[in-house]
Amino acid sequence: MLAAGVAGWSALAAAGAFPASEQVFPATTRLWCSMPDVHGLSAAFDRTEYGQLTKDPAMKPFVESLRGQIRDAGSQRLARLGLSLEDLETIPGGELAFAAIEPQPGVLATVLLVDTTGHEGETTAIIERVVARLDEQKATRLPAVAVTAEGAVVHVFQLAADPRDRPDRPRKVAIVQLPHALVVGDHPAVVAQTAGTLAEGRADNLASLPAYQAVAERCGSKVAAGSAPLRWFVDPLGFAKAYQGANPPREKKKGPDYVAILGRQGFDAVRGLGGVALFDDGQYQLRHHTLIYAPPLPGRKPFSPDRFNLAARMLEFPNAASVEPPAWVPREVGSWMALQWDMRAAFRSAESLVDDVVGEKGVFDDVIASLKEDPDGPQIDVESELVNCLGQRVSVVSDYATPIDTDSERLVIAIEATDEESVRKAVAKSMSTDRDMRKVEFEGHVIWEQIDHSDAIPQLEIETPGLARRHADDEDDDSRGRRRVREREEKLLPHSAVTVAKGHLLIASHRDFLERVLATSGDESSLAGSADYTIVAAEVARLFPGSIALRSFGRTDRTVRPAYEMLRRGEMPKSKSLTGQLLNAILGDGKEGSVRRQRIDGSTLPEFETIQRYFGTAGAGMEAVENGWYVAGVALRGPDREPEMARGPVSSVGR
Repeated sequence: MLAAGVAGWSALAAAGAFPASEQVFPATTRLWCSMPDVHGLSAAFDRTEYGQLTKDPAMKPFVESLRGQIRDAGSQRLARLGLSLEDLETIPGGELAFAAIEPQPGVLATVLLVDTTGHEGETTAIIERVVARLDEQKATRLPAVAVTAEGAVVHVFQLAADPRDRPDRPRKVAIVQLPHALVVGDHPAVVAQTAGTLAEGRADNLASLPAYQAVAERCGSKVAAGSAPLRWFVDPLGFAKAYQGANPPREKKKGPDYVAILGRQGFDAVRGLGGVALFDDGQYQLRHHTLIYAPPLPGRKPFSPDRFNLAARMLEFPNAASVEPPAWVPREVGSWMALQWDMRAAFRSAESLVDDVVGEKGVFDDVIASLKEDPDGPQIDVESELVNCLGQRVSVVSDYATPIDTDSERLVIAIEATDEESVRKAVAKSMSTDRDMRKVEFEGHVIWEQIDHSDAIPQLEIETPGLARRHADDEDDDSRGRRRVREREEKLLPHSAVTVAKGHLLIASHRDFLERVLATSGDESSLAGSADYTIVAAEVARLFPGSIALRSFGRTDRTVRPAYEMLRRGEMPKSKSLTGQLLNAILGDGKEGSVRRQRIDGSTLPEFETIQRYFGTAGAGMEAVENGWYVAGVALRGPDREPEMARGPVSSVGR
């Protein structure tokens, strides 16, 4: 079964000028992406509404501008190799594959492999253009290296010095043209090795890895012969470590090394993930299949609570017979997702992770103890009074409020409560001692809302003899820790609101959205009764006819619109949404209070209403399997949407 799955997977690219790229790239490949039929994939994409969107006359100014931005962005991988997207549109005659390879610790090599069968003349012309570009960039030509008996050589260029470069690792570009192939990369030895193994492949290849084989077995059968898929694989922690070693920060950053922490805490149990995506397969705009490969450690049983070590044991997502939206999920939301998660296992496994992040053993236990014993605190036993009263279902509902601005996105996280009254009491005890939370009532429900201090007026502080004012420097460790946590919470969710209702602990980004949830009674007002959800749910059920650990539904116009408007106005870096803050954390300079520069100029984007028709619905599911988790999903066309869904959300009033 395994051999058949891998063989079928590789056969998608095996009819070209060289073996499938997974048989050419080495076992030290950390990231891989393959398009066995580039032109077929492009044609399939063009038939989808996504493809039609890019060709809409209203989008032409932005598409042309984006192409120019990508072409001019020197930090892009293709640009660093002297290539452009236009170069790669004409030369593929078969597979086009990209890989990030770790030839030695701390080094990450980029390699592009193209089957140029039938396009040898165009390939020669492109190489001439690439060489001309490198000459314009003042690149230095280094001695060529022979790699095949037929006389093929690797042409090597050392790029001009750049402030971003490490002094001991000058940037290079290596190019070799074979009779029916082109290999380009930034590591001459890896390019030469790739070119030298093209004829027959290599034994210690990517396809020899158990993680890759598991992905191929699970996802390979989902691709019909003659399809034009996008295939991919990544060793997540291996890639993160290699990237970190190859791209050290210019300035030493304070704080924990999360990559190292994840490795120490057992998350290297996730040994790989990958899958396949297909556009316009005859039924769906997009269909994708992914396996997250995390087999139990040696000597341990699948699905057992101890199949992983330390904090990785919180990766406990048990299957359920059914996962459906509760009656309180409003009908008109942008997206809904529900996940089965063993909260008790997650809590028990969090101790070593928290201690590792803080850098001090015992911190987690101290915090839990202080919450129970501190006379000025809530005095709750977190495990017995809260965690043990929670179930295994976590739901996330999102939407946006109008008018759209940097604070328009809305979010509710709902955790199932098996003992609602006990959870309500625990929340009340915790919130009533927090001076930053205020109590609000709504239709018989008690809501605890965080006070927004962002526009607070500075208060005059008067020191009275005999009454010393406590200074931040006088705080004990616990007080300083709580203050830092509060500052992070206020930045992440400055308007958060919490309540216990409808059998769940509900945590919202904004009170107005929480009130919408509380006011939803079911039937015609809930998501489960909408026609577009019913259609998508039926398609997801076809992918997962048995038990399931996760199910999601989304109306893509509503999920992308806030980010679209922020991008169009050039305000995405100012977005207060979780997505915006995540982008700022990844793309920013890491300095407190600084606002990053928006990387993409969206000023030429048209009004959203002119292109809204191109966005349909999507759904996905996840199943816990013996060697990890299997994820699959589909995207449907716009006509499957209900007419009233296009009217947009109700404007928010207050918060």
